[in-house]
Amino acid sequence: MIYQTFAGLYDEMMDSALYDQWLDFVMQRVTDKQAPLLELACGTGVLAVKLCQAGYQVTGLDLSPEMLTLANNRAQAAQVTLPLIEGDMLDLTEIGAFQTVTCLDDSLCYMPDLAHLKQVFQQVYQLLPAQGQFLFDMHSIYQIDDFFPGYMYNYRTADQAFMWTSYVGDQPHSVEHDLTFFVWDDAIQGYQAINELHHERTYPLAEIVAALKAVGFQTVTTSAEFGTQPIQSESGRWFFEAQK
Repeated sequence: MIYQTFAGLYDEMMDSALYDQWLDFVMQRVTDKQAPLLELACGTGVLAVKLCQAGYQVTGLDLSPEMLTLANNRAQAAQVTLPLIEGDMLDLTEIGAFQTVTCLDDSLCYMPDLAHLKQVFQQVYQLLPAQGQFLFDMHSIYQIDDFFPGYMYNYRTADQAFMWTSYVGDQPHSVEHDLTFFVWDDAIQGYQAINELHHERTYPLAEIVAALKAVGFQTVTTSAEFGTQPIQSESGRWFFEAQK
């Protein structure tokens, strides 16, 4: 229940315009809406539901059953069909066939090292048919090394508050996000603190591209600004299109 509360509050904090931009990124690159699409790390299903509403045949996968519960509730409220799989993106065997796989909102930055990232690439590659595509984004080196360290954000309403502080991580090009929610609890007549420490890491662009090609992807295209601009030195996110 606490994690569901945390996830719901996190959703409330997220800028909904970002999901519309991720949606546009996918729609510009996936023209066949009837071809099955797998969204890795679908979380509470915000993007997956938007894709369903746009006519795509989407399946969502996430490691967290609590997140999937919220995703299912969201899909039911939107009256869309959204199959959901509780699973780990490090092992995508026996989950079906998909023409496109997506992994957005920097989810791959939660892999602890390049070996794990490459394992995800290998799993996706094996899942896709010939000409299948993998669409994902990651934080840039600039975002991790220069923007996040020392970043602070606070938010407060009548019954809840949120504190976000970021620190330099222990590994190269890594960061730690200390996230704390304070939620009013009538049972205790006080605020309940919900805390999570998130670790994210990225890698030089050339290493990510090399890892994709090493597992077999034939064509890799990179961009910034949700696929609308070339990558610059201060681009916040890198976007990738890898074709088998």
